[in-house]
Amino acid sequence: MAIAALSTAKLKKVLEALEGNWQAEMEGYHTYQALADRDTDPVRAQVLRHLAQAELEHAALWEGRILELGGSKPDYSGPEAGEANSLANRAGGPKMALRRLEIEESRHIAGYGRQLKELGDEGSIAILEHVIEDEKEHHRELGSLLRGHYTAPAGAPKVDPKAVLEEMLAKRNEGRKQPGAWIGDAVYGVNDGLGAIFGIVSGVSGATAGDSKYVLLAGLSGMVASALSMGSGAYLAAKSEREIYHAEIAREREAIEMNGPEARELLALYYQVKGLPEADALHMVNHIANDPDQLLRALATERLGTTEEALSNPIVSASSGALSTAVGAIIPIIPFFFMSGVHAVIAAAVVSLVAHFAVGAAKSLITIRSWWSSGLEMTVVGAVEGAVTYGIGLMLGSGGL
Repeated sequence: MAIAALSTAKLKKVLEALEGNWQAEMEGYHTYQALADRDTDPVRAQVLRHLAQAELEHAALWEGRILELGGSKPDYSGPEAGEANSLANRAGGPKMALRRLEIEESRHIAGYGRQLKELGDEGSIAILEHVIEDEKEHHRELGSLLRGHYTAPAGAPKVDPKAVLEEMLAKRNEGRKQPGAWIGDAVYGVNDGLGAIFGIVSGVSGATAGDSKYVLLAGLSGMVASALSMGSGAYLAAKSEREIYHAEIAREREAIEMNGPEARELLALYYQVKGLPEADALHMVNHIANDPDQLLRALATERLGTTEEALSNPIVSASSGALSTAVGAIIPIIPFFFMSGVHAVIAAAVVSLVAHFAVGAAKSLITIRSWWSSGLEMTVVGAVEGAVTYGIGLMLGSGGL
């Protein structure tokens, strides 16, 4: 359809759609670029940069069509790092960010598919068909990155082993525990404390008609027990994780000392699985092997999927687990400090259900579910739990126990 054939209203609608497409592609470019800059996996970082460049090329296509149709040069209005610095992406870590991007790519494909039927502009449709194919390839690339078997698609630039090596060496000391780890521990600690003590408070309230003396005694005792249990469990789990890691490192060191060539061949195979050609992978491993400690570090990272710096700190895990559990546990008890009887039971139920919703919504920071559905699910679970334990308390109380 020629430009002249577009009515003023139709042209305005097309330009608005193209402007939205340009903004989305630019946001994608900034997101991929920012995630690549902070990613400690060199192969994944290079793939993300390739995707960022593709998004930039798409934006250029949309900008060109906007100018052809007489529109103004678009101006990016999003954040400098795109969605990379969103709370959800920072909390969930690289893999959760990749999962969100994979979902976002599928949404872009669906949105562009609708535009094929709605825009009615031949020039834009030609760009749409090209971009949709690229976005489908991006979706597949992100999926393969998430599942650990990345293979470069046809036409994609080959991963540069020299650049990968330089990036790996530059980031060798930058391994950090992902931000989603402690946030996840805290959210689930609050969840456990809230759920357990809400059940206790409901049951004792049903048995004693909301007598604050008994509810506070049971609730506070349960809070202390739950916090100590969660804290000690988190400490032992983190400590065991480190002990296992150190044992595996010792085995890897011994294996390298006994058969260095086999260790180098194994590391080269890991890089080939990630998409490097055999010759490039071997060349890269030979460079790494010049430093025995770096060879051990690289091989251990590939074999174990983590680094020592990324392991949980036992003290931090214990503290966050105990404190978050105590915070969740104190919520259902609070009304009984100020009131007693049915009014206290109702207030505790309302406060607890609101807290259940808030905790459920907070879980969306480390999952890919919407905050309202996660919060609603948590609220329903809490309501059922409270009703059941309150009913059991009523039966026990009426039975004279």
